[in-house]
Amino acid sequence: MTDARATAPDDGLAARRAALHLIGQATGSQRLLSESIAAGALERLSPPDRARAQRLATQALRQLPRADRALKPFLAKQPPLAVRNALRLGAVEIMEGAAPHGVVNAMVQIIGHGKRTQSYKGLVNAVLRRLGDQDPQAWAKLPVPKLPNWLRGPMVAAWGRDAVAAMEAVQAEAPPLDLTPKGDPAALAERLGAELLPTGSLRLREAGQVSALPGFESGDWWVQDAAAAVAARVLDARPGERVLDLCAAPGGKTMQLAAAGAEVTALDLSEARLGRLRENLDRTGLSARIVQGDALEFDEGGFDAILLDAPCSATGTIRRHPDLPHAKDGAEFGALIELQAEMIDHALGLLAPGGRLVFCTCSLLPDEGEVQVEEALARHPDLVNDRAALARPGIAADWIGPEGLRLRPDFWADRGGMDGFFIACLRRPQTA
Repeated sequence: MTDARATAPDDGLAARRAALHLIGQATGSQRLLSESIAAGALERLSPPDRARAQRLATQALRQLPRADRALKPFLAKQPPLAVRNALRLGAVEIMEGAAPHGVVNAMVQIIGHGKRTQSYKGLVNAVLRRLGDQDPQAWAKLPVPKLPNWLRGPMVAAWGRDAVAAMEAVQAEAPPLDLTPKGDPAALAERLGAELLPTGSLRLREAGQVSALPGFESGDWWVQDAAAAVAARVLDARPGERVLDLCAAPGGKTMQLAAAGAEVTALDLSEARLGRLRENLDRTGLSARIVQGDALEFDEGGFDAILLDAPCSATGTIRRHPDLPHAKDGAEFGALIELQAEMIDHALGLLAPGGRLVFCTCSLLPDEGEVQVEEALARHPDLVNDRAALARPGIAADWIGPEGLRLRPDFWADRGGMDGFFIACLRRPQTA
């Protein structure tokens, strides 16, 4: 039987070319996928091709170590990076069930159109055809991809080898789609055929095109990892409270706070990212005051509550952003840690007496979580670490440590895991 994709006029070439560009930017230029996409890498593609290109690039980067192992027996020496990436993408597609004929044809065409790569057409054709003859079960038997040494070392020191191996096993799988409902979670879960998670988020195993899901146009929900949604639940905004969301874009937490009835000020440095926040607010029918600016220069005080999702290494989001280990090397961590401490101190000064600050980072490194809170308490002896605020529905007691709530990718591993987060609730004392 002829593979339908092989006879299609485009046969996924546009999406695959774009995916290879994204992979090349991550592996060759150390650019995150989000940076490449923001620079317009996918803007000429149709929405379906755009989604496919992102999916292909993300999955290839997630499985890069496995792809390299699968390809190694067929390569006497490594070809140039562009060719190597085409082989990697082709290997991932074939070994995960795509029709080999269509994949081989597409990769040969793409390599054949590049002046610097066209001489490798024969190699790509031969290697991918031989790979297509392999037992598909061989792919599953390959070792789980490990984190790079610059990141794995500190994580093993923090959590131990077994825990890190468990995280890597979760990160090796494509994550499900999590949604935060605007209204009744149970009713929306039934409507979408989604799993209602213990914390109140919804989870879809096979989501397809997000914008085509029921309730997207009507703004009944927004995409947000279940772990990320916990921070706003810890803040527990109440109707009428003045709440500041620092570093707010793209707006998931802002929408949670607004849906709770708070008077929300959403601040972010990036005007482009604030554009996404505005779009999300418009779609969901929620409202917030939007301010573009530097969080450290914002001097309006008297807030009842502040949510500070501080800039960080984002090491907790690798299951959704597998480009990070390829595009980063940890060199910027020191500056980020200093910035986080500055932002905590500044945010505390914007609180009304008795106000509360929820500090969180999507990091798996204690220096960006537990240590930050420990040092903030030392700098501000009258500050109260409100651990009781962390005991939200669905939060296991042993996830809460002396400094705050630690969420890890291997938690809920049987459900598909979650992003890594650290969350703490700090309260200013009431004045006499």
